[in-house]
Amino acid sequence: MSDLDLLHFEQLKSEVQSQYLANHTPSFDDISKWKGIDIIYFQEDLRKKAKGNISEKSFYTYFKNSPVTKLPRIDMLNILSIYAGYVSWYDFKKNHLFADEILKDYEDLQEEEIKELEKSVANAEILDDISEKSEKVQISPQKEDYAPNENSNLQKSITENQTVKPKSENLSTYDDGDSKTTLSLVKKYIWLGISAVLAILVGLLGFKDEIFSKKYYYSFIDADRNSKINAELQVQILKDNETPILYVAKPNEPFVYTTKSKTLTMVVSSPYYRTDTIQRNLETAPEAENIELKPNDYAIMLFYYSKSLKDLKKKRISLNYLISDQALIYQVFDNQFYGVETMDKQRYINLVTLPSTSLEKLEVIDTQTDKSGKIVMIKFKIDTDEKNN
Repeated sequence: MSDLDLLHFEQLKSEVQSQYLANHTPSFDDISKWKGIDIIYFQEDLRKKAKGNISEKSFYTYFKNSPVTKLPRIDMLNILSIYAGYVSWYDFKKNHLFADEILKDYEDLQEEEIKELEKSVANAEILDDISEKSEKVQISPQKEDYAPNENSNLQKSITENQTVKPKSENLSTYDDGDSKTTLSLVKKYIWLGISAVLAILVGLLGFKDEIFSKKYYYSFIDADRNSKINAELQVQILKDNETPILYVAKPNEPFVYTTKSKTLTMVVSSPYYRTDTIQRNLETAPEAENIELKPNDYAIMLFYYSKSLKDLKKKRISLNYLISDQALIYQVFDNQFYGVETMDKQRYINLVTLPSTSLEKLEVIDTQTDKSGKIVMIKFKIDTDEKNN
């Protein structure tokens, strides 16, 4: 190997680069900067046009370093020469002679060695990762005292004895199925990745309330008795610029509210408990909490008197004391002819103190008291089937 051979190889690398850039657009024009997918596409193009291949390791060895200190094997040199548009490495050097350069490498090749070289060039696919133990074509000149014009005649004779194929753009009919397969796989994985991202986004949009919402549990306790309230409670959730939302808290069960808001305002009411407005900062509030409600003693007494048939005289005296003479008393009828009937204090007392099974269905809906503690408003109903009356 001579220094001129290394210079010829640098020339060959430049022409290989130009040949690839004629039909492709890699990440960099400089072949020494190619990597990854650029090398893969170059290998595909090399197999297609030169029916040969070089490994990624060899690419990094001979193309990433410039100038190189050693030549590749002769089979790789032939493949790269064919890719650049020449018949062989010898043909490439012959077309790029330096001043006063004389080709001696192939002067004394025997006929069998020439056939072996042609066979290596025509091989369908030459794998560069074959063991380095493969023998190179050994060239050992037997006569060193030839005259220059004699050497020239010998070169001409050898060239004429070789089968020289005309330079052609289409040097092979290599099937580019592998290249299409690689591209289709890349496209497939790209679409799978896009589909997965879209699926995640759709899932987040569809279940964002469940994902970002949090549940809070509120148990309501009778403040005087320190026990769970055995009655239904009306719970109104208040939000800015929105109509209140009404919920019903069942007896002896916690009220469960799911929200992603940072604050909570709710109004809790019941005929037998004083209305209370509860506000919470949900960023610091616990998930479960007991809330005490103050009982409405007057409403509870009215309920007790309406249910008990004992001591009727005592009940009349107590009711007469509790209820103001100017009290507004309403009976609500819950039927298809929905209406409200008013009555005075004495009529109401007579109604709730007369022995009757209908009193078992009497329900106090609402009561109000004045500053002195007198009941000034009573709203009640008796659950009956008015359709049959």
